[in-house]
Amino acid sequence: MIFKRKYIRTEEFWNTISHGFGAVLSVAALVLLLVYSAISGSAIAVFSSLAFGLGLVLLYSASTIYHAVTDPKKKKILQKFDHLCIYLLIAGTYTPVMLLGLKGAWGWTMFGVIWGLVIIGFVFKFSALRKNEKLSLILYALMGWLAVIAIKPLFENLSTAALVHLGLGGLAYTIGIYFFANHKIKFNHFIWHIFVLAGSAFHFIGVFFYIL
Repeated sequence: MIFKRKYIRTEEFWNTISHGFGAVLSVAALVLLLVYSAISGSAIAVFSSLAFGLGLVLLYSASTIYHAVTDPKKKKILQKFDHLCIYLLIAGTYTPVMLLGLKGAWGWTMFGVIWGLVIIGFVFKFSALRKNEKLSLILYALMGWLAVIAIKPLFENLSTAALVHLGLGGLAYTIGIYFFANHKIKFNHFIWHIFVLAGSAFHFIGVFFYIL
């Protein structure tokens, strides 16, 4: 029992450090995105950058605070907020891709669909089904890979570099889900955090350098 408590404290320490690092990088990413999009003079670019950047900041900040807190009651509340922020980051990541990369009817339709799914995700997290972890993971994955519906117009409108980085980001998140769900692996949640950081990094590069 003592060993188990020590293990949990150790893993939570690294969980906090890893996403604390991500939170710092997210603030820097938000600033870079906003400055660069403001220079372009495009209101849609600024809006898209804000959605993506804030999604990053909220997700990593919420995760850091959740893992840092030790009080069980506070931790339970913070965990829910942490999970809600996952939906926000997914939709926030889609926003610049759809509005600046894809554009047109496809872009705005996908933008509406993904943010509509965020509302569904929020309702889900406050329903009795929220305890079903597998269902949550499936919903995250489906939202993340929803872009395949628009694969043809995406290939027609985005550069190869943008597509590669977006694809690698999605792959990193998806592989990470395996570790998140597999509690038999030691420090599985910390490993999940590393894949999340990698996914965010790939997506930031794709958006900042090849879409904005």
